[in-house]
Amino acid sequence: MGRAADMLEVTQAFLRSLETAGLITPQRSQGGHRRYSRAQLRRAARARELINQGTPVAAACRIVTLEDQLAEATGQSEPGAPT
Repeated sequence: MGRAADMLEVTQAFLRSLETAGLITPQRSQGGHRRYSRAQLRRAARARELINQGTPVAAACRIVTLEDQLAEATGQSEPGAPT
């Protein structure tokens, strides 16, 4: 978790808050360490952008989820990617 937090320039508490909010659900290693996928890190980074702009955490999580659903529905691999 520390490495992921460092990569995104956020605190570990921030990542835990996104997990609590249901935005990301990391896998666990045998030692119990959280392992984040690239997609989860992208979602966390997008949530951070929105929160830094003043969006409440719950709303930011909902926006990111809706962006992902839209991207999936339109056949994009990631939000903002060309089709």
